[in-house]
Amino acid sequence: MVGINQQDSIDQFISRLSERRNSSTVFNPYRNPSLCENLKIYLLYIVNQGRYEVKGLNKKPVKMLIGEAPGYKGARLTGIPFSSGALIRQKEHRIFQIIDRKIILVQVISENSASLVWAALNDSEIYPLFWNAFPFHPFPKGSKNKNRAPIKKEVQEGASYLKELIEIFCPTTMAGVGRKGVAALENIFPDEEVVYIRHPSYGGKKDFEAGMKKLLASD
Repeated sequence: MVGINQQDSIDQFISRLSERRNSSTVFNPYRNPSLCENLKIYLLYIVNQGRYEVKGLNKKPVKMLIGEAPGYKGARLTGIPFSSGALIRQKEHRIFQIIDRKIILVQVISENSASLVWAALNDSEIYPLFWNAFPFHPFPKGSKNKNRAPIKKEVQEGASYLKELIEIFCPTTMAGVGRKGVAALENIFPDEEVVYIRHPSYGGKKDFEAGMKKLLASD
């Protein structure tokens, strides 16, 4: 079960996320208390997931996957990286079967990238910790319902949150989904080995599935 210090650290981490102001090109979903609570539920599941499994698995090492940024159909609406309301409510994965009743969603829609990522986890019993190089939703000015890649300054801003999350979870393996995820990790930990996994969009589905299979099979 999660320790008191670890839970306090998660609470402090989420509180700091919530303080980031919105701008004309960045939306912070964590200014919504419900999405902060959704994120907390997800993070606590990752901490405790060994005790949730039907096979009685003991606590397993955490593997961390870093993407680029939340999408407007995904984590912007759920607060949970690499997720969508549809994925949570469909409950095809054990994690969502357990946390679904606690999650608050205003919109339930699907996001293609999130669906592709979770399709690679269909046979998994232990899930990786997902996060993003920039934890807020970047969008073109005047177009909140679009996505854009985070700029260098935003990835640098995201580094402080990424460091804090790594200190809380102490992952044994860190992988980047796409080049920006890898670059974010390499900038913070230049002497650490960072695994590259191709992003599943734009024809990368097979390479992504192969990379995930290799990562999940590793010790």
